[in-house]
Amino acid sequence: MGRLGNKVSLITGGASGIGKAIALLFSKEGSKIIITDINEDNGQSVVDEIKDCGGEAMFIQHDVTKEDEWKKALDIAQKQFGKLDVLVNNAGIGLAANIEACTFEQWRKVLSINLDGVFLGTKYGIQAMKNNQTGSIINMSSIEGFVGDPNLAAYNASKGGVRILTKSAALHCAKSGYGIRVNSVHPGYIKTPMVENDDEKSKAAVKYLESLHPVGHLGDPLDIAYGALYLASDESKFTTGSELLIDGGYTAQ
Repeated sequence: MGRLGNKVSLITGGASGIGKAIALLFSKEGSKIIITDINEDNGQSVVDEIKDCGGEAMFIQHDVTKEDEWKKALDIAQKQFGKLDVLVNNAGIGLAANIEACTFEQWRKVLSINLDGVFLGTKYGIQAMKNNQTGSIINMSSIEGFVGDPNLAAYNASKGGVRILTKSAALHCAKSGYGIRVNSVHPGYIKTPMVENDDEKSKAAVKYLESLHPVGHLGDPLDIAYGALYLASDESKFTTGSELLIDGGYTAQ
């Protein structure tokens, strides 16, 4: 049956990186999976991988910045599987730019995906789950939601916003008696396409990032997926409004 037996999980940005790792692990643990992403080819490939392993999954092309697409995606998911138990707001982008260099257009793009998308997902996720009297919403933040970086102005703002929005939503759900838990996950630097490339400049950057983590290496997407699995499962029934740091000791310094 697995740790997520009979649960239905929707993962945004599930076509690659951390989102893909979460989708594959959740399926292995018994959950039915809805992957949403703007990348249809990669998203469908993950669905095929899940089905090849005996799991049940579907793909929905979905821009998390668009409110109508959120309503449509959740409606399709509920019609397909009858309910929604877990929502992972994972879709996000990075941008290296300090406060002076960051244009307003760049700022708005980062905030629209990383924060507006989480707002919409949490809002409509709650509406989809509250009649079930149970549910788990997992919002992907970052170590950059805890500490500042001079070259990540917009990213810092977006991930800090996710951290506190999560607490507000968690308290609302708890005080409303919905039975929905809302928590945030804060990865350190992880080996994903957003971080790693094959060029020499990128390799040097990765080496530098590794040096920032006391454990001496970057994390794997599966490291984050296991944290999300705990929050999605009934094992975390007393956990809401919490911050799960998975960062190789980065913020302990």
